Amino acid sequence: MPTATAYTFTTTIEIIGINPFVFVPEEILHHIFEKAAKSKGPIPVKGTVNAVLYTQTLMKFKGEWRLYINTKMLKNSPKRIGEQITISIDYDAEKRSIPIHPKLLQALNDDKAANSIFQNLRPSLQHEIIRYIAHLKTEESIDKNVLKAIDFLLGKGKFVGREKP
Repeated sequence: MPTATAYTFTTTIEIIGINPFVFVPEEILHHIFEKAAKSKGPIPVKGTVNAVLYTQTLMKFKGEWRLYINTKMLKNSPKRIGEQITISIDYDAEKRSIPIHPKLLQALNDDKAANSIFQNLRPSLQHEIIRYIAHLKTEESIDKNVLKAIDFLLGKGKFVGREKP
């Protein structure tokens, strides 16, 4: 939910590759960097797009800070390039963690070698694996992908489009 100190601006949706985004004004970026106590790496933000709540991450790409506008934030966003939108934005200090799925946790506990490799992965790759499995809908998909994740960790195949770790 946006805070009383959220910053509001109107801007035009642009696209880079297949990703719709907007540039955040420099003055607003400065305030967000101050609140985040950093100006490097991904920065969690929250606010509204056309009065609809969102949580997102500010990203720097090709030297420019961008707020990517996905379809959860704005319906049909890839088809809305050139459209003017009103955005409120503020730093989001809330912890964003996804609990590890119990089946993945059990599989890691059962396979010490895979668990050791998992524990030594960079945190972003650990998070990618956890997030991928946590967002699966069916038990069949979860079971299949937990096995794929363990095989991936053991160097026996790909997982989420990646070669062995």
